[in-house]
Amino acid sequence: MKIYNTMTGKKEELKTITDGEVKIYACGPTVYNYIHIGNARPICVFDILRRYLEYRGYKVTFVQNFTDIDDKIIKRANEEGTDYKTVSEKYIEEYKKDAKGLNVREATVHPKATENIQQMLDMITTLEEKGYAYSTEYGDVYFRTNRFKEYGKLSHQPLEDLEAGARIQIGDTKEDPMDFALWKGAKPGEPSWTSPWGEGRPGWHIECSTMAKRYLGETIDIHCGGQDLIFPHHENEIAQSECTNEKPFANYWMHNGYINVDNKKMSKSLGNFFTVRDVAEQYGYEPIRYLMVSSHYRSPINYSIDIINQCKASLDRLYNCREDLRFLAKNSEGALREGEQEIKDKLLGHKKDFIRVMEDDLNTADAITALFELARDINTNLNPQTKPSKELCDFALSLYGELADVLGLLYEEKDGGIDDEIQTLIDQRTQARKDKNWAEADRIRDELKARGITIKDTPNGTIIVTE
Repeated sequence: MKIYNTMTGKKEELKTITDGEVKIYACGPTVYNYIHIGNARPICVFDILRRYLEYRGYKVTFVQNFTDIDDKIIKRANEEGTDYKTVSEKYIEEYKKDAKGLNVREATVHPKATENIQQMLDMITTLEEKGYAYSTEYGDVYFRTNRFKEYGKLSHQPLEDLEAGARIQIGDTKEDPMDFALWKGAKPGEPSWTSPWGEGRPGWHIECSTMAKRYLGETIDIHCGGQDLIFPHHENEIAQSECTNEKPFANYWMHNGYINVDNKKMSKSLGNFFTVRDVAEQYGYEPIRYLMVSSHYRSPINYSIDIINQCKASLDRLYNCREDLRFLAKNSEGALREGEQEIKDKLLGHKKDFIRVMEDDLNTADAITALFELARDINTNLNPQTKPSKELCDFALSLYGELADVLGLLYEEKDGGIDDEIQTLIDQRTQARKDKNWAEADRIRDELKARGITIKDTPNGTIIVTE
């Protein structure tokens, strides 16, 4: 598999530290609010990276943190008249609901910043002992950026250019405008922890360096996150980790592109800020996931009502193929017949295409194309007119589900949930059709539709789809 490495600016063959194993660290949310659709992209994209690597036989250790202490969390707690822990715990649970709705698998470990304070203190102490960090009279500890000569290697900018563009004023306590906080001295009314430099709390960047080391080791295979994290967050993580451990922090860096809303940058000031929850309540979660994987992960994507409706329509086409195929499998019988091995081989060709494009820097856009082409050939070659064998139907159904699952799609069971009352109505409609009582059959069909049950009549019987 080839991965575009932000560090080198080119695609590279994935070679893991341990054969057959992949260690991945993904930057998680700061839990002070519901996640927005921009947050959903890395969550979905790197869930697919994990799924694909597992599909190819790797053992994946996937760590995604929760930043549960931060200026934004403290601000929200003050606004709500509560404490940081109440706010962070609430939004961790809300995140989990949205992640589940998006069909994102739980991380191997979901560490919280506040559960790793001692490890942060240990790393900061090491950096101070090595001369990479210094404390101030106010209890703050800063990293000496100019001591790390490779600073800027991820964003591909020399330190002097970063410094010129940073627009950071030299404060009373910093030695240099580019120095960043490892530890913040306590302020009145803020949560704090005891440290060698007095009461305080960690800076944002130190938590990821610490948790990656604790749960994955001093050097990890893949570090991933949104494009907006390249500088300064990931640049600072590299500086902290490599100065502490004296070895490379991550061998591959993967970053997803931005999301625009109606071709404009998403921001609260423009009134185009949408949470995943808001969009899901109107359109469902799966169209959001489909949107996130319908373009290459490094390309920018655009969100609009028209586009999310197109995603919904595309999913309906994929679901219809599966429902028709399930019905055929249920009503077919026998082993492969003459000519069906050729059909089977043709379907397998789409799997090869799927793997080929996924191996090329996780090209989910072309992978979805391969899935649609598989659906097209299933619809053409397996239908009531061709009367396929059960063996071929079962094979096609398994293959179709296999590829969809790698992308995390088609996870809603639309043909389930038929209770006794609904089944009675369906049976009554079937009898009305046999009696050629078309008015009664249409009446029952409309009643079922009002209850979210769509009836599809085929030459081999009736297909039932629940909404």
